[in-house]
Amino acid sequence: MNGKKRADIQIGALVDIVLKKDQRSGNLTRGHVKRILTNSPTHPHGIKVMLEEGDQVGRVQEIVKEHQK
Repeated sequence: MNGKKRADIQIGALVDIVLKKDQRSGNLTRGHVKRILTNSPTHPHGIKVMLEEGDQVGRVQEIVKEHQK
């Protein structure tokens, strides 16, 4: 599932994001969502999130695994 719809992303979900510094190369960083930073319901480049691992910020490219409640 891609990360362009805010409703699809949950706190704790495992996601692949692209960091600002990696936008040209396309390198992805995997981690768990700590905070959702984008307020709009959709974004063409992916919803911006902060990861639990190292407080890294980037746009979601892929939702790997949804958080289990």
